[in-house]
Amino acid sequence: MATAAPTKKDGIWETVKTIFWALVIAGIFRTLFFQPFWIPSGSMKDTLLIGDFLFVNKMAYGYSAHSCPFSMCRISGRLLESAPERGDVAVFRHPTRDVDFIKRVIGLPGDTIQMRGGRLWINGEEVPVTPAGEFIETKEQQGPQGLIPRCVNDPVPQGGDCVKDRVTETLPGGASHDVLNILDGWVADDTPTFTVPEGNYFFMGDNRDNSEDSRFPAEIGGLGFVPAEFLIGRADRIMFSSAGSSLLYFWTWRADRFFKAVH
Repeated sequence: MATAAPTKKDGIWETVKTIFWALVIAGIFRTLFFQPFWIPSGSMKDTLLIGDFLFVNKMAYGYSAHSCPFSMCRISGRLLESAPERGDVAVFRHPTRDVDFIKRVIGLPGDTIQMRGGRLWINGEEVPVTPAGEFIETKEQQGPQGLIPRCVNDPVPQGGDCVKDRVTETLPGGASHDVLNILDGWVADDTPTFTVPEGNYFFMGDNRDNSEDSRFPAEIGGLGFVPAEFLIGRADRIMFSSAGSSLLYFWTWRADRFFKAVH
């Protein structure tokens, strides 16, 4: 006995089910394992550049309400919590703006943090730095927003070399990373002493004169301290990078940054 041929309605329903389950699987993967993140600004240069694409390790710090898309998880505090280490580059939900940020963990609970003359002090000790030459990039629009970099040697014409001073900073515990400087005497080069509350973290960008971070208290519209429940994950490796305003502009791809580890 011949079976009836599938109707067009049946075919559409099978397609809908396939798409639904694909989205469910993708959502589970994004929630439990890795979340894609695109670098939109220059606050973490030269560690991360505008147009770097990376996956955030969601397993690194455990899970909270903000581990789920749109912060939908009904989780109080953190599950399977593991504390960040000083020097980690981490993605977190901004406590007041409901957007994702990426910065470096500088202060742990109980630490005192201060900037003096553009230098970082942790727990009353100046963090050592060593000269690391200059960071040079082209003075041009960067990324879909068309951001123009600031330079030590401004004014720089379009297409010229944009220079930033660079040092390597070594944090307590041994983690080291590059830090850029654009302007001596910038507004956040000298700060009061911040004491990081229990259950909170102090974040800073590596491009120190171009980063809105924990040096700016939440009370005045800044980031302030970040509670542990707002952590999303650790940035471990750049998967792809493009200097252009569109991924389709293959001539702007930075092949030397593909699969590069984040330190």
